[in-house]
Amino acid sequence: MVQTSDTDAVTLPVELLQQFDVPGPRYTSYPTADRFVEAFRAEDYACALRQRAEGAVVGGKPPLSLYIHIPFCESVCYYCACNKVITKHHERATEYLDALDLEIDLHARVLGEPQVVSQLHLGGGSPTFLSDAELQRLMASLGRAFQLAPGAEISIEVDPRTASAERLARWREMGFNRLSFGVQDFDPDVQKAVHRVQPFESVRDLVQQARALGYESVNVDLIYGLPKQHPASFATTIRQVSELRPDRIALYAYAHLPQRFKPQRRIDSADLPPAADRVAMLSGAIAGFLAGGYVYIGMDHFALPGDALAAAKRQGRLHRNFQGYSTQPDCDLIGLGVSAIGRMGATYSQNAKTLPEYYDAVRQGQFPVVRGLALTRDDLLRRAVIMALMCQGRLEFESIELAHLIKVPEYFKSELASLAPYVEMGLVTREPGAIQVTAKGWFFVRAIAMAFDKHLQADRMRERFSRII
Repeated sequence: MVQTSDTDAVTLPVELLQQFDVPGPRYTSYPTADRFVEAFRAEDYACALRQRAEGAVVGGKPPLSLYIHIPFCESVCYYCACNKVITKHHERATEYLDALDLEIDLHARVLGEPQVVSQLHLGGGSPTFLSDAELQRLMASLGRAFQLAPGAEISIEVDPRTASAERLARWREMGFNRLSFGVQDFDPDVQKAVHRVQPFESVRDLVQQARALGYESVNVDLIYGLPKQHPASFATTIRQVSELRPDRIALYAYAHLPQRFKPQRRIDSADLPPAADRVAMLSGAIAGFLAGGYVYIGMDHFALPGDALAAAKRQGRLHRNFQGYSTQPDCDLIGLGVSAIGRMGATYSQNAKTLPEYYDAVRQGQFPVVRGLALTRDDLLRRAVIMALMCQGRLEFESIELAHLIKVPEYFKSELASLAPYVEMGLVTREPGAIQVTAKGWFFVRAIAMAFDKHLQADRMRERFSRII
């Protein structure tokens, strides 16, 4: 029995959980990044930037979101599917920061006067691979090109092995007000199996120090489905995380794709938990966090009731971007650094995935964009539908019809028909002018959204995605 709110309780039968133990997109965008094409190049991205810079908007341009990718890590985590560079040579960061300065300047030249930024996130890799002086340099470069809005969310992903009380204090002075600690699991056997050893006590001390320094939000990332994990050991990790009381928790399913991600080849597939154990770990984690007072935001996010993410869910203001669920309105996102993904207007873009290619482009005064997508009318329509389901759990036909000049029952006739099994399972309800995801269905919202993914319906190569459960 798991509770989805203060008053609603649902039972998630093991058979139902097992039925949805299938691959599917996380819908941090639609169309998903695997649909990007190389025909979309730097000049297309520059055109989208100019349209933002030159466009007249009543009430002014909406704020930007910035994502900066720092690819370096000192050691490899075997589960990792991120774009990363493993090195102990910290001097390599200087060349990378020089390149970031060039890319930032390219944006400043096209956008003109500094654009207001309401959300800034450093990810990786391990952003804390950079020294504090290097982080200060990066923040100064961003500050010259962009204008941080009052109350902007400024966050950084932290490898606990690279952090200390002193570093936390310096980052706070730089303006960071949100931290995300990569924990994954506290079990020593699991940590050894994935080559990431970090004792519970060290993370506990960092979280306590962050609170004392006034960080507004602390997030902890967890992964279930890792080698050597089993329901009992993961239940201990859930209890330990609950003791830490982070403001937010992200709980991800491990996607074992060794054919795509070389570090995962070091994981013995015989050590991976069977599907039944993965389902038990997920069910136990949900029950444990809800019993600990957390709100289930959706899919892979939990938050304390007083956190802004929980408030956004209560008020129907949730949004979703490449970093997951967000309180920020749907806005343009600039991705900086190797492999970074951005969204500008009705386009998506991705930078070069290797450092040589990235360096070569910016040194020639070109945006390092190598692939992307200009969204069609159908893409924009389906994005609106999928994001309504993923974020609000409800699709109002009238709002979609007015915005896109279509009739939902006609345009999505086959998609609506495909929801019939979900209606029978009690995952969605059909109303005359709406689709409502039920309390039970909220746990399977990815599967419900997939019904409206035109690209996915014609695709048999779904194994590249993480599993829904």
